[in-house]
Amino acid sequence: MGFAKFIPDDLDRRIIAHLRADGRASLSKLADALGVARGTVQNRLDRLLETGALLGFTVRVREDYDDLTVRAVMMIEVIGKSTTQVIQRLRGIVEIRTLHTTNGNWDLVADIRAASLPDFDRVLREVRMIDGVANSETSLLLSTV
Repeated sequence: MGFAKFIPDDLDRRIIAHLRADGRASLSKLADALGVARGTVQNRLDRLLETGALLGFTVRVREDYDDLTVRAVMMIEVIGKSTTQVIQRLRGIVEIRTLHTTNGNWDLVADIRAASLPDFDRVLREVRMIDGVANSETSLLLSTV
């Protein structure tokens, strides 16, 4: 069963919703909350992971937890039909937390988190050196209001 063919049903979506709220929830806790057997939850989680619908489990941290992080949004213009190659290269930069396609003057939007200004500067240089990147515009995120 390939990822493109897998369509999550209502139970799958409910499992994912519970995991978004509590990624550490035990199988028993999920089963109780969803009103299904523990084995059902295990089988569904296995299938969600196997098909790629669920990529893994992670930690969510308050936005203000790490105030020493340099945060920015970068808008990227791509030349011609090189978007796929540019995306592959951008995904290799660990400071780029999320990457989105968009419409308008820009082709991609990158959410950047760097440990320091020198690290942030390095990320900017790396992005600008990627073949296929025509232009970029970056805005530092100063405070959350």
